[in-house]
Amino acid sequence: MGTEKKVLYVASSFGHLASFHQPYMEWFRQQGWTVHAAAGGEPCELPGVSRYIALPFEKSMFSPKNLAAARALRQLVRREHYRMLSLHTSLAAYFARLALLSMGKRRPVVMNTVHGYLFDKDTPRAKRSLLLGAERMTAPVTDWLLTMNRQDTGIAQRYGMGKTIVPTGGMGVDLARFRPPTPAGREEARARLGIRPAEVAMVYAAEFSGRKNQAMLIEAMRSLPENTVLLLPGRGANREQCRRLAREAGVRERVHFPGFVQGMEDYYHAADICVSASRIEGLPFNVMEAMACGLPVIASDIKGHQDLVRNGENGLLYPFGDGKAFAAAVNRLLDPAERRRMGGNARQSVQRFGRDTVFPELTAIYEKAAKGFH
Repeated sequence: MGTEKKVLYVASSFGHLASFHQPYMEWFRQQGWTVHAAAGGEPCELPGVSRYIALPFEKSMFSPKNLAAARALRQLVRREHYRMLSLHTSLAAYFARLALLSMGKRRPVVMNTVHGYLFDKDTPRAKRSLLLGAERMTAPVTDWLLTMNRQDTGIAQRYGMGKTIVPTGGMGVDLARFRPPTPAGREEARARLGIRPAEVAMVYAAEFSGRKNQAMLIEAMRSLPENTVLLLPGRGANREQCRRLAREAGVRERVHFPGFVQGMEDYYHAADICVSASRIEGLPFNVMEAMACGLPVIASDIKGHQDLVRNGENGLLYPFGDGKAFAAAVNRLLDPAERRRMGGNARQSVQRFGRDTVFPELTAIYEKAAKGFH
């Protein structure tokens, strides 16, 4: 372990670090640490970070580029003598820990933040065995393991995924930024996005992928009233496929594809309902931000969602992939009184995940880890 206070943040992309970790990297700098960031994709300016290291991560676990990234990380860690590694995203965290397995005791303190294991009790056996095996193999170099939902905590504890396992409230939502709109603000947001007064707007901000399952929502639009519209901000490999599906399903005019959106406040302020069709989650920021803005949630009944949505109180849960059940939930929330009741409850229930609460809890863990405690 290095004697100088140096921390290396590692993730699959710099975009992930920009989205979730900026306040914490700046906190490290304010505490006198030197902060480096190593990730895939295009580097972007991050507060507190003094050095950026590009790594050739690819989403496919079996890509040779990921092994090259692991070798580069091992060399970097040996050269820089970091005191701590802060690991994020499943793929990057696995290959970073793989790089450390051969280093023995001459390695940094390793803190792995689990943003959602990519498997659960319903994952096919072969895939679950592969992903679980990878986590168990790297557990010996996982000093601290931070989880974000009950299922992941149970998995980590059952299989001993880390020396110290700590449940957390995620990275914290900015409740000052994400808050319910004024009536005038809501009208202005809807006007900017072209949503008519009589329309009931649903929003799902997510990367377009099979796991996020936007296709199911688009298919379900065919059985929903004509005044329902679906807002799908985001980008990803499946976006054009989903646009084509909307045309083929005859709902092209009611499904909006605005692309990447820098600030989501307008969309949450304009919408009536937050929806999610995801197969698996950690503790989804998009859902928490929408709840903070006073939106009720209709979400698939999976880990992560189950930690946020109390069925019938602040939203509704439906079986993953069940378009009919999703449509039935939407029809229930076409009642404005139900939306107001559940939306108010959503705003209240998400308070415990606010950054003002989570930030001091996480930084206290970081301080303890930096001192070598378990």
